[in-house]
Amino acid sequence: MPSLTQPIEAIDDITPKAFRDAMSRLGAAVNIITTDGPAGKAGFAATAVCSVTDTPPTLLVCLNRSASVFEAVIGNGRLCVNVLNGDQDGLSSLFGGKTPVDERFGAANWSRGATGSPMLDGAIASFDCDIAETKDIGTHRILFCEVRAIRLGDAEHALLYFQRGYHRLSGPSLA
Repeated sequence: MPSLTQPIEAIDDITPKAFRDAMSRLGAAVNIITTDGPAGKAGFAATAVCSVTDTPPTLLVCLNRSASVFEAVIGNGRLCVNVLNGDQDGLSSLFGGKTPVDERFGAANWSRGATGSPMLDGAIASFDCDIAETKDIGTHRILFCEVRAIRLGDAEHALLYFQRGYHRLSGPSLA
């Protein structure tokens, strides 16, 4: 068994590939981020989402500034974070690729949240938000999103992304 003080593989040259390879070992919830409004309807799959504070309830979402959805998300100033259940990996793949917007949204049932953003029916949780602040870092814009409404769902499994693949995490009933 390796010593806790010795890394299995030390990487001193932190290239973008080395960073991505290391980050693939960080399991994360899979989310579909949606928006709708004057700048158009859009959605994308994301794992770069986390809570910031509960007072006021705020989430952080990272969005690549070169993404095709960028202008719609920023222009609308609102979004919904839809946390996927273990059976929604196909939907994540649709929203993670180059699938046309109508096909993405046509593959599931949606409701409107308080902000007008699409809330995914069957999601474990949906956080309907206004974008309160932003900060550019490298290739991405960090969106600080104040939660305006929450909808909780039920599922036997959560969908996680780990080592470049989907995995299901079982737990007690989420309702």
